[in-house]
Amino acid sequence: MTLGTILLILLVIALIAALPTWGYSRGWGYAPTGGLGLVLLIVIILLVMGRI
Repeated sequence: MTLGTILLILLVIALIAALPTWGYSRGWGYAPTGGLGLVLLIVIILLVMGRI
């Protein structure tokens, strides 16, 4: 597995883990998921461009 694939898998897992599904995390809003989604989007763009 390449570094890009491993990084992509870890970011997808982190994105799923950041979803506000528990009662105490509902007040967080979309900040954790939105931030990780942005990082995931950047990594995907870098993978497509061949930079990673």
